Amino acid sequence: MQSETIKLIIDSFPKILLSGIATTIPLTIISFLFALIIGIIIALMQFSNNNFLKGIARFYVWIIRGTPILVQLFIVFYGLPRIGILIDPFPSAVLVFSLNEGAYSSETIRASLQAIPKGQLEAAYCIGMTFPQAICRIILPQAIRIAFPPLSNSIISMVKDTSLVSNITVAEMLMMTQRIISVTYEPFILYLEVGFIYLIFSTLLTFLQSKLEKAFPIYK
Repeated sequence: MQSETIKLIIDSFPKILLSGIATTIPLTIISFLFALIIGIIIALMQFSNNNFLKGIARFYVWIIRGTPILVQLFIVFYGLPRIGILIDPFPSAVLVFSLNEGAYSSETIRASLQAIPKGQLEAAYCIGMTFPQAICRIILPQAIRIAFPPLSNSIISMVKDTSLVSNITVAEMLMMTQRIISVTYEPFILYLEVGFIYLIFSTLLTFLQSKLEKAFPIYK
């Protein structure tokens, strides 16, 4: 029995790992890049003096942060086809994760923008910069540096949250594990194994995060 368990682990490990490399990691990276763009836009909308833009941004953040991501996945993948909008599983996952993480990232970036002394914006005006120029050249680069640690934690959390997309038939690591379990009937060993692979990915990202934080410290 012990040799059979070892053989199962050895046989299943590359299959689960490959699905992680082929699906889980690309899903995380693509979604996070879109989320970062969304987060910056929403944060700047809240940072502006336009009450209409602020209202839209706050409404978006309120809706996204107030509903579970699994419900959002079901609405996009199972609900939208009812009104004639069909989106494939992987793009659905990217859309939902981008919008979801974008809301959380926007709050992180907004707080970072507010952490920059107002005097820097005023100084930019004094040398003739417009508001967009001051934001792009002076304020935003500093804010991103401050926001880097919490944003990097978010991408680690997103790696683990991708396990939810198995509910909309995306063939990531958890779904691959469930397929193997349906044949082998060994849930305990295989769920431990997929958990270990998630741990490997999270550990590697944590290591990369620490290296980048040392290379680009918040304050020089």
